[in-house]
Amino acid sequence: MKDPVNNFEIPSEWIKCATIPEDELRAGVASGRLVLLADGSVLRRGYTTGTTAAAAAKAAVLSLKRTIEQIDHVTVPTPAGIDVTLPVSASGGRASAIKDCGDHGFDVTGGIEIVAQAHESGGADNADDGIMNRQKRFIDATACKGRALSITAGSGIGVKRGVPAINPEPMKQIRTAIAEAVREICISGADVLISVPRGEEIALETLNSRVGVIGGISILGTTGFVEPWNEHLLETKQELIQQAERVVLTTGRIGMRYSNMLFPDYTVVMVGNRISEGLTAARDKSEVIVCGLPGLVLKWIDPDVLRGSGSLTTQELIDRNPADARIDRTLVAAKEDAPGVRIVLLNRDGSILRDYTP
Repeated sequence: MKDPVNNFEIPSEWIKCATIPEDELRAGVASGRLVLLADGSVLRRGYTTGTTAAAAAKAAVLSLKRTIEQIDHVTVPTPAGIDVTLPVSASGGRASAIKDCGDHGFDVTGGIEIVAQAHESGGADNADDGIMNRQKRFIDATACKGRALSITAGSGIGVKRGVPAINPEPMKQIRTAIAEAVREICISGADVLISVPRGEEIALETLNSRVGVIGGISILGTTGFVEPWNEHLLETKQELIQQAERVVLTTGRIGMRYSNMLFPDYTVVMVGNRISEGLTAARDKSEVIVCGLPGLVLKWIDPDVLRGSGSLTTQELIDRNPADARIDRTLVAAKEDAPGVRIVLLNRDGSILRDYTP
């Protein structure tokens, strides 16, 4: 049995320990929705903002068909190559979808509403309906087998350097979902406006502003799925690391919270002071980041980092001089034991103290 999201071949021993019937497990794993852990427990993946936006956009276009009064679910593609079905509420060219974060305890965007307003290409522009932003931001236009498609970002979607914060994979996902709907109801094309009604408010709970995204949330998702995480997974952290393609190893709850915000497309695993064990489990991964408060990270690199500094703790060292060259020298020394590993040191408020890539 293979997990189609991360191409992980699930060991037969895990399957024997599964807490649900095997046929149910196989169907859930094949759908991308279920994740089996080494102890037999099963967790649910959620769906990304990209998948949620794609569902809203497709439903909005489908609801343009006069014979359809109400749409309550749609099926959309994901970047992982799996089609998924999401609940929606759509009629008269307007649709909304609620983001399902699955079993992820730190997803601040879980439960948000994403709204799409659709019009047949060349039709009247009714987008200024009180739901959408007057200053629309055009982001994509293309032709698909003779059908014109355009996608515009509305209120609640952040902007970085003047460009709406919709990553390439979810942008492709949304465009494909709209094209499917246009073909299904046989119209010449569609103009779709996507917005997040509480996006600007929710963005205040993220680190978007610190990475240059302002005015709303980002639309993200390299696979279309949100990997599950909760505090009960600590005992299976090595299996989580081994299943992930891109992983963040973090040292504690503060690191966990902000790592999920900074690196939403990574699997984040709390390893505490066992960073070396985590790196061993992650040795074959394409991208590995160690992220957390400076104390455990710097002492992992050099247990004697404070010797001769005049400080009793790393926090005291940083408070005295955040630019202390001792911090940088210690990070450089990490490349001997952890070649190629990116190290991000956080302040307690989530801001980045250092971001070092060897």
